[in-house]
Amino acid sequence: MNALWASRSGALSMRKDQREQKLKEKIIMKITTFNPMIITAKAENAIELFEKLGFERRHKKTEIDEATAASVRMKDANGFHVDVAQVDVIPQDLTAIRMNVDDFDEAYELLSSHGFTIVPGGKVTDTGSSKSVMMVAPSGFAITIDKHFRK
Repeated sequence: MNALWASRSGALSMRKDQREQKLKEKIIMKITTFNPMIITAKAENAIELFEKLGFERRHKKTEIDEATAASVRMKDANGFHVDVAQVDVIPQDLTAIRMNVDDFDEAYELLSSHGFTIVPGGKVTDTGSSKSVMMVAPSGFAITIDKHFRK
């Protein structure tokens, strides 16, 4: 039994070393923010709920594109974030992961290579200060990727 365990643990160590080497060789995409995003036609209701849970409004962006009227970023005392987007054209609320990245094209290509596509009716939005798109996996899981430009 000990010989079997030694054999298996040696194989695991070797695989771990190989993984570490691969990570050193590969430049890993930098994610600067990762948090839930609620997309709803009733954003003010969701914002009020999160305020009652201890979140505060930190940032509001308006007139983002034809579909998104506004997006509010919220933060609680523990450092957790949630974003709430006002989108009047959706029939029901959606929840997605919001992911800020330092390289939009790299993130877009990575998600695309895993079967993610731009949501139906969606598009890449460039506001001048940021670039974003919501993508959905074949299973229905949604991620919004964002890149903010510093002036």
